[in-house]
Amino acid sequence: MKKIIVAAVIIFLAFNLYSQADLDNYIQLRRGHAASENNRLELRSDIDAQWDKWQNRGYAFGFNTELTPMYTTVDGIISTPYMIQVRGNENEKNRKRWGYHVFEGFASDDKSRITMLVNKHIELEKPVAELYYYGTVYNHSAPAYNWFRIGSDVREHSYLFSRDEAVFYGSLRMNNALTLGNIGEEDLLREKPQGDDETNHADDAKYVNFISLKNGGDGTLFYDKDHHLLVIKINGEWMKVNVEALPAGVEYDF
Repeated sequence: MKKIIVAAVIIFLAFNLYSQADLDNYIQLRRGHAASENNRLELRSDIDAQWDKWQNRGYAFGFNTELTPMYTTVDGIISTPYMIQVRGNENEKNRKRWGYHVFEGFASDDKSRITMLVNKHIELEKPVAELYYYGTVYNHSAPAYNWFRIGSDVREHSYLFSRDEAVFYGSLRMNNALTLGNIGEEDLLREKPQGDDETNHADDAKYVNFISLKNGGDGTLFYDKDHHLLVIKINGEWMKVNVEALPAGVEYDF
């Protein structure tokens, strides 16, 4: 009997040691610094390029599956009194997910999603952070982007944003100058360029200008830079807005 108990204890201890060694590959305590007795926790998963989820674009994105560990899942709500931070490592292009992704939030169809990116583009001489609601078309065309509402969850209220359109249900107060679009012939393209809209972004933007003016309803305004006119659409017709010089005694130093 004693031999059986001893054998069972040895097996239990060996299994425990094996399990602990195996667990150490995924849960590790790291010292705060070389002389510190305080630890921080690290979690990680194995690298497996054959993981079945890598076949799903909602998981794969642009990851190098030979370098990227499989997802680590927390089967419950994550709550912290501090913050959540996304940082890169030496294997990631531009030190961000897929080069740029920092957040994905999927809708009930498990395909469309909210996406947040950092530094994918540089525009107007500055890096850009981008936030949008991507649909299921899976390209860069206008129909691929759903509405993103800011301000509330009330229909026909607040402010909607999509790829090339914004709808403001609420009032807009400007605390600075408002500049209308300065549009001339060089800024218009009447036929949509063939191919991907991101690849053809400059020409496609000119096509968007044309469509916006063509389909703009009554009250649409723009500045015709070729003819130096302020133009408005009234009753379906483009009309010139009459302006006049400043009255005597009124002048600005800018």
